[in-house]
Amino acid sequence: MTYIASSRAAFHRPARRLKLSTILAAWRSRQHLKALDARALEDIGLSRAAARAEARRPIWDVPSTWKY
Repeated sequence: MTYIASSRAAFHRPARRLKLSTILAAWRSRQHLKALDARALEDIGLSRAAARAEARRPIWDVPSTWKY
């Protein structure tokens, strides 16, 4: 039997090991972003839809530039 990983299954697996503190920082940051009002979002150049999309990202999906 041949197993072919779907792109969806690969998306849900972390590609690297992250520290718990990094995961929590990403989660907190996204929760704060989700809670910003329209004026604050405008100040940083994001739409409400973009803020919601960022908040829905998996907690292990952090930019590669973050130190972990």
